Amino acid sequence: MLRSRLLSLFVLGFSAWGSSSLAQTSPTPILGHPLGEAFTRHHAVVDYVTHMADVMPHWELEEYGTTTEGRPLLGLIMSSPANMANLETLRANNMRRVNEGVDSGDPVVWVYLSYNVHGNEAVCTEAAMATIEALATTHAHLLDRAVVVMDPCVNPDGRDRYVHFQDQANGPRPNTDPQAWEHDEPWPGGRPNHYLFDMNRDLAWQTQRETQARTAFYRKWQPQVHVDFHEQGVNSPYYFAPAAEPYHKIITPWQRECQGHIGANNAKYFDQRGALYFTREVFDLFYPSYGDTWPMFQGAIGMTYEQGGSGRAGRAIETAIGDTLTLAYRIQNHTESGLSTIESASMHADRMLKEFSAFHRRNLEEPWGNHEGYVVPATNDPAKIHWLTSLLDANGIAYGRAAASSKGTGLDYADLTSKKVSIREGDLIIDA
Repeated sequence: MLRSRLLSLFVLGFSAWGSSSLAQTSPTPILGHPLGEAFTRHHAVVDYVTHMADVMPHWELEEYGTTTEGRPLLGLIMSSPANMANLETLRANNMRRVNEGVDSGDPVVWVYLSYNVHGNEAVCTEAAMATIEALATTHAHLLDRAVVVMDPCVNPDGRDRYVHFQDQANGPRPNTDPQAWEHDEPWPGGRPNHYLFDMNRDLAWQTQRETQARTAFYRKWQPQVHVDFHEQGVNSPYYFAPAAEPYHKIITPWQRECQGHIGANNAKYFDQRGALYFTREVFDLFYPSYGDTWPMFQGAIGMTYEQGGSGRAGRAIETAIGDTLTLAYRIQNHTESGLSTIESASMHADRMLKEFSAFHRRNLEEPWGNHEGYVVPATNDPAKIHWLTSLLDANGIAYGRAAASSKGTGLDYADLTSKKVSIREGDLIIDA
């Protein structure tokens, strides 16, 4: 049972493991502290993830980019030995679903887990390490029908800014008084990246180098499920999908339904230990540049998971109702929801893969827009056209050039009236 294994992971797992094989996967010797006792600087996170790629030789570790401050951006690809031996074939078959709308018939579902896009929501990366350990040991069976692509820290520069503050402000024991220095993060805080940009508003526009590298890496795998791990206010219970209205109009009935399946599985495990949570409030699926909505536009089941805490919580803080919210408890919640999501994706893999293929087949055969396409005259500023086509490429949006001049009827974007239009050779044509 997932619950009992998770309890073993968190009740016993913060101390030394009894067996040498489990000791090899424990973060404690690498980090110098058990998970939940302190925040981990990014270089130590890199050390642990690299160590796990060595301990689990069938797993793959890829450095997909670097931050402005030179920190590596990592993706860890985890699955069973049989799946990893066949990884490139599985990936090629999955890309046929995207590029041709053809379901290859292989039963393996792709799950992408992203942590710590907001640097001061620092429990996320701690939970990523706990999840890696679990998938190597107690929960390895979840990888039989799933390939998990994990980005353990999307925003290393912001995270290290926050962890540096915590190291400065903390004493030998946590001070749970909300007025203590360790709960009063100074400006600019760890939330944004080096340029103080909120990267959870950037997935569609890709103005930041981290986002550009991240979206290219995401589109290399094209998962069926994407979870963006976050934190929210100290006094909030845990949030997971289904999301709040409004939903963007292109989100399909299946994408709505599947959020319910995954959320119900999360709820089952949270209910078993009396952990508080909420759904269908606050976090919508409308703006296309969030870490949950943008994957929806790629055909995935995109979700945000929000643990109470954020930059204010530190290692432990007293909440408004007098409870003590600890770093260890926050790690437990994010780890449990991540493992539960992989389990749910495996349970619904057949339908998920079928619907994912159908989503992309419709993209090819039945455009989503109200028009057949958009025409951008080639007489526009070449630099602006180049910027536009680069953005289309980065988002996987198809376009072409008019091979010859022609005439037709279209909607004039300037005054929204229908009129005769001339399409000239070389004009940019974007499918709707």
